[in-house]
Amino acid sequence: MQLDEMTSKRKKHLTSWKVVRRCVMFFMTICVIPVLLFLMVTTENYMRPMRSNRFFLRPQLGYTDKAHPKMSKNMTAIGNRLERRKQFLKRACKNLGLNLHGNDTLHKPNPWEFLVNTKYRLIWCNIFKAASSSWMYNFNILAGYSPDFLKKTKQVALNLARQKYPRQSIESLRKAFNGSLSFLIVRHPLERLLSGYRDKIEHALPHSLHKKLGNQIIMKYRPLTVTGKSRRTKVPTFEEFVLYLLDCVKNGESLDMHWTPIVEFCTPCMFNFDIVAHTETLQEDQEYLIYKAGLQDIIKPEWKNSGKGMTAQQVDKYYSQLTRAQILQLYHIYRYDFELFNYTLTGYLNVGIMDKDPAALLDAINMKDLTRKSNRVVR
Repeated sequence: MQLDEMTSKRKKHLTSWKVVRRCVMFFMTICVIPVLLFLMVTTENYMRPMRSNRFFLRPQLGYTDKAHPKMSKNMTAIGNRLERRKQFLKRACKNLGLNLHGNDTLHKPNPWEFLVNTKYRLIWCNIFKAASSSWMYNFNILAGYSPDFLKKTKQVALNLARQKYPRQSIESLRKAFNGSLSFLIVRHPLERLLSGYRDKIEHALPHSLHKKLGNQIIMKYRPLTVTGKSRRTKVPTFEEFVLYLLDCVKNGESLDMHWTPIVEFCTPCMFNFDIVAHTETLQEDQEYLIYKAGLQDIIKPEWKNSGKGMTAQQVDKYYSQLTRAQILQLYHIYRYDFELFNYTLTGYLNVGIMDKDPAALLDAINMKDLTRKSNRVVR
């Protein structure tokens, strides 16, 4: 009798253990394994460029006004690299379906930010936070303003430029493309975003629109203290700014021109650009551009407005404030910029904070299917 009772208890114990083990296995199957698979896939997809980066990215820190001694010998090699970038952009546009015309901002040509110099037959699409100050200066020189005047004037460079370069219609812009040298300068999407935050939010001028925006971000995204007062710092953190940006996209709200995706700003798949310069190789790209335009005696390659420190060196400091899910969400906002210009998340995703909740990573995946209700740009 005692033996039967012991056997019965052992069977119940084993049955209970089997139930617990099955529950654990079930939890692993539905929660942990998908996250592990997701991390494996994202590591492959987000960190690997679509093709080798050898002709896309060769970092050149510390830009100067002096030409490289071997520049003349390297001109052909630089031209070949830029031609490969141009062809890469064409293929990417076709693969993503962005070369097809439509009525949305991704498929409708946007001529708003183009500057057309008819005298020197040079066309530039101005992308803010991608050497825009340097080339706004150059275009003002080409427009006839003297260096001394540009140094002393209190007027905004863009306003000066627009007095000489009126906004183009799609028809006039397409006509200008025939026989002109056209170019745009691109930058890593997340580095450009950080540059926009540091320049316009972190170092916003008093009483400016961006200063007011910063205050609104603090009011909405910064929790109050026990005393009912907000924290002392009057500048939104980078995380608070990113939360604001993510909500703007989810709600279909307008984006500021300093962090609007390039694919919407310049619609690069709608125009046949001759040169796609990268800030990572800006010195050589500018040398080649100026050489091709025959403007060596009028303008020179330089990168102005870098007084707040090089943004590329600040990536770890700022992106380590974000979770990896937040960084992936940013990727999906700028996904086309990443794919068109062959950028990856290398150096960004790995510095992010590991998410405590695996569901956050799944939400980041689903964001890529989010439809923007509005794509108007705040100007």
